[in-house]
Order: sequence, then structure tokens, then C-alpha cells
Amino acid sequence: MAFQLRTDKKETENKTIRFPLPLIEKIESEIKGQSVSFSSFVIQACEYALKELKKDE
Repeated sequence: MAFQLRTDKKETENKTIRFPLPLIEKIESEIKGQSVSFSSFVIQACEYALKELKKDE
């Protein structure tokens, strides 16, 4: 299944994470013009990665 961006919101907690600048630029380029925040993209990407890891086990 391909990665699909969602615009839904959930209960959250703040965490500080450092991203390499080129990665930030790539993410911002991908979400430009969409109703998805940087944080939402990162959360969805992490959820997708975790789901795929379980499939590989």
C-alpha cells in the first residue's frame, strides 16, 4: 500500500527532534500546496514505517 497523506488530527504531546536541513527541504517541498502540516507528515511517515516494519518481521 502506498503512503497516503491524511489531514486528521489526534491528541498529541510535544517532542523536540532535529532534522537535517536537506530532509526538511524535501518534506516541505512534498507537502507544499496540500492541507498537511510538517508535523502531520512526520507522524504519518513514522506510522507508515512502523507498520511496514511489522510486515517485514
